[in-house]
Amino acid sequence: MISASNPNSMMSSSSTTGNNNAAGSGQQAPGLKTYFKTPEGRYKLKYEKSHPAGLLHYAHGKSVTQVTLAHLKDKPVHALSSSSSSIGISSGVKSAAAKFLGGGNGSRALSFVGGNGGSKSSSGTTKVGSLSSSYTNSYTPNSNFDGKGTYLIFNVGDAIFISDLNSQDKDPIKSINFSTSNPISHAFDPDAKDGHDLLIGLNSGDVYSVSLRQQLQDGGKKLVGAQHYNKDGCVNNTRCTSIAWVPNGDGTFIVAHADGNMYNKDGSGDPSFPVIKDQNQFSVSHARYSKNPIARWHICQGSINSIAFSSDGAYIAIVGRDGYLRVFDFKTEQLICGGKSYYGALLCCTWSTDGKYILTGGEDDLVQVWSMEERKIVAWGEGHSSWVSGVAFDSYWSAPNSDGTSENVVYRFGSVGQDTQVLLWDLEMEELVVPMRRAPGGSPTMSTGSQSAHWDHAWPPGTLRPAPSMRDVPKLSPLVVHRVHTDPLSGLIFTQESVLTVCREGHIKIWARPTSSTEPNSDSSLSATTLKEKPKLGYRQ
Repeated sequence: MISASNPNSMMSSSSTTGNNNAAGSGQQAPGLKTYFKTPEGRYKLKYEKSHPAGLLHYAHGKSVTQVTLAHLKDKPVHALSSSSSSIGISSGVKSAAAKFLGGGNGSRALSFVGGNGGSKSSSGTTKVGSLSSSYTNSYTPNSNFDGKGTYLIFNVGDAIFISDLNSQDKDPIKSINFSTSNPISHAFDPDAKDGHDLLIGLNSGDVYSVSLRQQLQDGGKKLVGAQHYNKDGCVNNTRCTSIAWVPNGDGTFIVAHADGNMYNKDGSGDPSFPVIKDQNQFSVSHARYSKNPIARWHICQGSINSIAFSSDGAYIAIVGRDGYLRVFDFKTEQLICGGKSYYGALLCCTWSTDGKYILTGGEDDLVQVWSMEERKIVAWGEGHSSWVSGVAFDSYWSAPNSDGTSENVVYRFGSVGQDTQVLLWDLEMEELVVPMRRAPGGSPTMSTGSQSAHWDHAWPPGTLRPAPSMRDVPKLSPLVVHRVHTDPLSGLIFTQESVLTVCREGHIKIWARPTSSTEPNSDSSLSATTLKEKPKLGYRQ
């Protein structure tokens, strides 16, 4: 574990509260700050979201809270008649296609591409909590739902909660309960044409696709109009560790499982696949007769921890328990590049909006920046004192005084970890200094000699690289370090108006962005940081 306290980091400071019952009352815990400062101004704690205060369940703590941001576009809301109450059963589900990631023997590994399950209609009401494969057709209308808005979807224990992002109410507006298995992962497709736009993966391996709009219109606490995949783990009975819609994929989605395999599903039936002979080798097997799943991708031995698509859907990044980042061409099913962490598993990954860079974080307490052009690590960030559990680019941020015409692009990104801290970083490629090769027994030099071996040549496509020496890769220092929760963090999301941080116990904080770039900084006790005084970019000695 790397313990890094950086004198160049801006440590936030502000007034604190003294309420010892912060979690239950919604007030700040002792020692926590209500804002943090950046060169462009203060990020202020606006409000918080959480599960109901009385939620106590035997399964609480067995799953880590994740948050999905869902924006429902303004659509006319029609009263659901008996013929339309199966929204997504015939029209929505038919566009759902899923690909799944998992990892043990092929006969038990699962990940599906949701298929044309819409042809299977059923009557009556099904208790989804019992993991039935039929649909829930009856519902209790919710007259308060207006059919549009931005919502937070998050899992705690055996329930999915939905909160209105633009409301200051702390409690959720909707809860969905599962009686036999905890929801673990979820994803929302804002561009779903009809019907099902929300995916939910369970600890049991089961997967559901539903209409978020229909869940909000229903006043009950069970899923309605759900399509059920991998019922009772019939294809793969391992945990759904991550789930994602394929961008521009016409309803295709990917599910990652804890056993290291990936599958495509778009039909009926459970095909058999050949036994995986070498668990350490990547392989793809396709099912005959286009059954569902139609293909199995064996990624690695051990759990897949996170998956992320480039914005155009051309590439998928996968990180796992074995500590490797793997980047695949999604269409050709070919490994493009990848490499090893410095230590332990990689836990999270994400893409820059332009598809040029990938961030990873994991058990080595570091944030790594990968370049798709270079196909290698181009920078690593030190600042967390425990595992890095979430990373994200801030696509809404732009450098102050930037007119957008400069060739030198500055990327802002954030990371959160089990150290309860959020870190903000600036990546400016023109400022990265490529370390030079050391002479045997000599000291590092930036002015003489040849470039470090890490930069000598591009590796062949499809090569998994070992972790380079830390002194061969430029080091980033965080711009901001701020403790935001009392519990370990599990993720963060950037929106146009705010930054969201979430802890693994289900508490979410919404931090409002600075109102202006010229906001005064009157607190002289803070170590002021300006754009001219950014943390230095260097290399490890």
